[in-house]
Amino acid sequence: MSSVSRADAAARKQSRRLTNGIKESLRELSTQLSLLNHQVGARLELRDVDFDCLDVLSRYGPLSPGTLARRAGLHPATMTGIIDRLERGGWVVRERDPADRRAVSVRALPDRAGELIRLFGGMSGAMDDLCAGYTDGELEVIADFLRKTAAAGNQATEKLAEA
Repeated sequence: MSSVSRADAAARKQSRRLTNGIKESLRELSTQLSLLNHQVGARLELRDVDFDCLDVLSRYGPLSPGTLARRAGLHPATMTGIIDRLERGGWVVRERDPADRRAVSVRALPDRAGELIRLFGGMSGAMDDLCAGYTDGELEVIADFLRKTAAAGNQATEKLAEA
């Protein structure tokens, strides 16, 4: 084996090791964020699925119950109970479309956002400290990687949902 092909093989092996390390770190991150979300949800007396739906509404809402179900990866029939619980807790409100009284949208209420901000404050502060150690260029690369990772996860989820 020539020195060039040995160098190529070593570089491929190092690249696989680094890629596997990133995948393992993403799995650990997923677990830790899930645990954090579970703790926050428990403090607010929200089930994990309720908390997930509230997050989807906060980021993309207002949404129809059907759209919320699709975005959350849930069966539409499940959504009624989730929306009922969130509404009773003062997290969301159902609103009728004035143009079509049959159409309903669900909107997250800002009234309780302060509770979420307070409970996620430790993580938010830790992320600020962490990001302060990177240059703007490095942060752009990290942000790009995370966006692409989220898109890959979305595609994988959609493929599984179709199967």
